[in-house]
Amino acid sequence: MQLVVARIGRAHGIRGEVTVEVRTDEPERRLAPGAVLATDPPEAGPLTIAAGRVHSGRLLLRFTGVADRTAAEALRNTLLIAEIDPDELPDDPEEFYDHQLIGLDVVTVDGTAVGRIGEVSHLPYQDLLVVERPGGGEVMVPFVEEIVPEIDLQGQRAVIDPPAGLIEEEPPAPDTSGDGNDGER
Repeated sequence: MQLVVARIGRAHGIRGEVTVEVRTDEPERRLAPGAVLATDPPEAGPLTIAAGRVHSGRLLLRFTGVADRTAAEALRNTLLIAEIDPDELPDDPEEFYDHQLIGLDVVTVDGTAVGRIGEVSHLPYQDLLVVERPGGGEVMVPFVEEIVPEIDLQGQRAVIDPPAGLIEEEPPAPDTSGDGNDGER
């Protein structure tokens, strides 16, 4: 199974280093020197990590065969993809791979069915669970512990405690009494 672990950013310096936007909770494992990564677009790779370092809070990588700024800049916006065993679990029990979450049933803490996770959207500041509603449409649920207190992989469900307004209720049924009066005077 393939897992996107980073996106290449700008070239850094003149010796082929690039900044990377890390998309894994295990960069020391996935982005270590010697790692061979597939790419999207595929024609950019595969790329072998020659070296890595942190500079001003950003991870910089250098790849085998990428020796100058021009070659590094040509890789900008390329996704780095690691091949992983689908049965592999993250080291931290509070972390999950996207493929583990997609397809889980979503229920509120009181047991009300909300839908099913169709996608995990990775944004710069937090991840969102894209929950597909049974009647159509979707709701975006911030994937933070306060809102998603439980992921039960064995039970194939995610329990959420949504704040007011996050999950919109179905609109009230229209008045079918025929008198045009909604009951108020």
